[in-house]
Amino acid sequence: MARIHDVSVPLVPGLPAYPGDPPLVVEPVQRAGEAPYGLSRLNLTTHSGTHVDAPLHFVAGGMAVDALPLEILIGKARVVEIPARERVDRADLEALDLRDDLRVLLKTRMSGQLLKPGYQEDHVYLTGDAALYLTQAGLKLVGFDYLSIDRFGDASYPAHHALLGAGVVVVEGLDLSGVESGEYDMTCLPLRVSGGDGAPARVVLRSRG
Repeated sequence: MARIHDVSVPLVPGLPAYPGDPPLVVEPVQRAGEAPYGLSRLNLTTHSGTHVDAPLHFVAGGMAVDALPLEILIGKARVVEIPARERVDRADLEALDLRDDLRVLLKTRMSGQLLKPGYQEDHVYLTGDAALYLTQAGLKLVGFDYLSIDRFGDASYPAHHALLGAGVVVVEGLDLSGVESGEYDMTCLPLRVSGGDGAPARVVLRSRG
């Protein structure tokens, strides 16, 4: 039987948020046993935890998250492990021969780090040239294992602009620590936020073969 891997992080209080963004809050409103049914209130952003960036996140008039084609969000995905300590460069990606892939998930030293408290400002990031290469290679979806694909503090956001400007879907906040490099069947379903610039998502990988 094929194994199914949940590569999304749980939405728990204290989950790191991008600096300046409101934190995730899970607030019980009433509890079963004390009331007829349990009910909680969620306060979160469209980019909390594992989430999808739609082009509208950085491109005025770009496609919203509820308009993203399911054909892009569901299908074969390739997990590639990159041992970079600081950044993913174009040369790192050129060596992978991604021309026949539509979806690639980049596994770095950051996988599993979202389960630790505090935003890690020295996280691995994708250079603008590397992001441009991914668009040139024909990728339609790029996944990353921390909250942002761009270097912290770079207000020009070159990787976001390169990918989202080309209509590439970006999935951030993945936890790929439990999966090996290789091909999987991916299901990535962001919340259907009408007109949203992004949305939290549940992402699962199913082993192939």
